[in-house]
Amino acid sequence: MSIRNAIPEDCEAIRDILTQLDYPDTDSFLLDKIKRIINQPNSLLLVYQLDQEVVAFMAIDFITQLALHGDFARISYFAVDSAARNKRIGQQLEAYCEEVARQKNCDRIEVHCHERRSDALRFYKRQGYIESPKYLIKSLR
Repeated sequence: MSIRNAIPEDCEAIRDILTQLDYPDTDSFLLDKIKRIINQPNSLLLVYQLDQEVVAFMAIDFITQLALHGDFARISYFAVDSAARNKRIGQQLEAYCEEVARQKNCDRIEVHCHERRSDALRFYKRQGYIESPKYLIKSLR
């Protein structure tokens, strides 16, 4: 088992895991998005390999805070294949994210998790995340 930076060849495995999360139509753009994240200096796309298979991934953005000493990391996508859950893979990826965030002078990690993902919400609470009720969105479509 290992955590490593994603490469474009991980696209199929990431797509399969996204499909499990009800994101079924990523074929036309996913490879391009993976390449863009890989090439962003303030972003990181990690995968978790188990027996040579990608069974989880995490996308992280590191955001500079102009008026605060510390910056923050935002987990934008994080998922473990349903067949590989309950093996502490999520905990290992989250701990790795925390380590990298500390190295990058982040003083917090944030994640948006929809209330319908009750298992994910329980996971984040066990990892020490607390709810911050203000989250505002302006649609551009």
